[in-house]
Amino acid sequence: MSLGMPGGGSGSPFGNIVKYTDLVIAGVVIGIVGMLIIPLPPHVLDILLSLNIAASVITILISIYIKNPLEFAVFPPVLLVATLFRLALDVSATRMILLNGHIKSWDGKPVGAGEVIPAFGQVVVGGNLVVGFIIFIILIIIQFMVITSGAERIAQVAARFTLDAMPGKQMAIDADLHSGLIDAESAKMRRTEIEREADFYGAMDGAGKFVKGDAMAAVVIMIVNVIGGLIIGIVMHHMSVGDALNTYAILSIGNGLVTTLPAFLMSTSMGMVVSRAASEANLGTDLVRQITAQPRALKYAAIFLAILAGLGIIGLFPLPWVSFAVMAIIFYVGGLLLERQQKEMDVQVQEVAEQQEKETRKKPESVVQIMQVDPISLEVGRGLLSLVDPNQGAKLLERVTSIRRHIALEMGIVVPGVRFRDNLQLKPNAYVIKIKEIEVATGDVMVNQFLAIGPEEKLKNLRGTHTVDPTYGMPGVWIAPENRGEAERQGCMIFDPVSVIATQLTEVIRSHGADLLGRQEVQALIDTVKKTHPAVVKELIPDQLALGEVQKVLQNLVRERVSVRDLVTILETIADNVTVTKDTEILTECVRVALSRVICKEYMNNEGVINVITLDPEIEQIIRMAIQRTEMGTFLALDPNIGQQILTATGREVAKLQEKGLQPILLCSPEIRPSVRKLTDRSFPNLVVLSWNEIAPRVNVNSVGMVSLGGGGMSAPQMPR
Repeated sequence: MSLGMPGGGSGSPFGNIVKYTDLVIAGVVIGIVGMLIIPLPPHVLDILLSLNIAASVITILISIYIKNPLEFAVFPPVLLVATLFRLALDVSATRMILLNGHIKSWDGKPVGAGEVIPAFGQVVVGGNLVVGFIIFIILIIIQFMVITSGAERIAQVAARFTLDAMPGKQMAIDADLHSGLIDAESAKMRRTEIEREADFYGAMDGAGKFVKGDAMAAVVIMIVNVIGGLIIGIVMHHMSVGDALNTYAILSIGNGLVTTLPAFLMSTSMGMVVSRAASEANLGTDLVRQITAQPRALKYAAIFLAILAGLGIIGLFPLPWVSFAVMAIIFYVGGLLLERQQKEMDVQVQEVAEQQEKETRKKPESVVQIMQVDPISLEVGRGLLSLVDPNQGAKLLERVTSIRRHIALEMGIVVPGVRFRDNLQLKPNAYVIKIKEIEVATGDVMVNQFLAIGPEEKLKNLRGTHTVDPTYGMPGVWIAPENRGEAERQGCMIFDPVSVIATQLTEVIRSHGADLLGRQEVQALIDTVKKTHPAVVKELIPDQLALGEVQKVLQNLVRERVSVRDLVTILETIADNVTVTKDTEILTECVRVALSRVICKEYMNNEGVINVITLDPEIEQIIRMAIQRTEMGTFLALDPNIGQQILTATGREVAKLQEKGLQPILLCSPEIRPSVRKLTDRSFPNLVVLSWNEIAPRVNVNSVGMVSLGGGGMSAPQMPR
């Protein structure tokens, strides 16, 4: 019954050899050891010497054609076996030279040591023993001091760097595996490849010692052959000194060359393998591609050669100008042809890229990319392009970085990047701020001018374009730079165009911070806390609350401009109260109480006093009775007429505070605070609604008015807490 082998016929000799490779390799190694003991016939030695040369040629060709050193990972043991094979050949050749070197043909040529060794000796020596000896020494020096030493050093450095990089590579594989970029099988293969790479360079580091020792052994063996041959020829075969020297020296040098040449090729192969970086092509392809990729180098070299040829022609530098001129012409023509070819390839690549772009636009994937919504975008008219163009300074881009840092410190949220676009449909000096592709703010600025803001009676004295501050609606005038000093003397505040846009962008981010705080952003914040307070996160998420519920609490806080920077306190407070209720609105109120110091610090004046307006107990009772709690949340079922009356009364008190230059703050009972906020949010977005529980200790509250349905207000003395 015959067994088939993949890649070879079941009955073919090659298939049988492959099937028993372990026995073949074992037989080869044992045969090499046997060569050290058993004398070989001359024709067998000739065949083995030819095989040694052929094997070295095959090895160096393989080192040229591989794309990755690991494709020839068997090279270290091959190098060891090849070195052992050459040493065995040296021993067999030495035995044959010393025993039969004196045997000559009828025309005086040595025939006792086979045909390959004498042929190499005669051809290389060329009738001169000194020349042959010098050539042999030069080959040994090149192999030992240049190629082998360099290859060994490369292998040492590569082995050290590979071992040092192994932990980082392993961590990168684990990270890719955990993130889902690769599967377990791919991770296993990549780990195996890293281990093979480390083992390979470590083995190559040791294999270099074989080549060094082989080169030294070749010198010693040649000297022994010459000296031993002279002694044997003169003493035992009664040859003259000249005849013995001519016979045994030629054979010794021929043997040294016929074994050193394969060793030279093997050491060159070692250098090429260890210095070969991973590539998509073999050495020849990479070499031609990378050299011809710079046609200007050929042209400049041609110019240099032409200069040398010119110096030779005029006699200033005695050089063979013809060869230099021919090489200059060849290089220059080659450079021109390569440049033309590169231009044609660039045109083809551009055409292919344009065609692929057209095809990509037709694909559904391109539509998906277009559908992506930018969290924040700023569109500018053509007159404001200099503010966002990197080639012209892009001052606004730099300011956005500081805005994001400021918002992170103030509100505790990470603001996503701002997408800048040009919009030719806008007026030249106009801009539009969008949140998730929805326009939320707009304005006009004058490039190379300054915005002066101040009292209207002061602004009348300034020459410029009258306008309104886009952020706070205050009157202003765009003035020329030379009028800046006059505006400052009038007591006006001066802003450059970048500051005007940045101020409005900052205010928009504050107002829409809750819209920018998505689940992914919340997860990033929680991951940051998890690094320092893992127990807090583990207790709450996901066993007690889902990520989306934590997001709603944070959005409620950010919506009323409460900083969530102290995320540890927020999560601990939620964890303390989540066992009682999972209503995100109630949890938000609990968190606000825990952050009372942060909230009060934002609104109290330098004397530690918060100026507020309060609600008439009658209004509080009306709102309390209108609150309805259902499974879907809390709702305010208030009569529209009563609601409008409450808003009207609130508006009167808010106006009084604004006239006094005070920030409008409304203080009410804790149980109705969320409902009051919802009721007043649309009509008075800048009204701050606080509850009594949110007033921190040692903070004084000064009631400067009361919202009542009768329209009257009353003041109250300061009430310490």
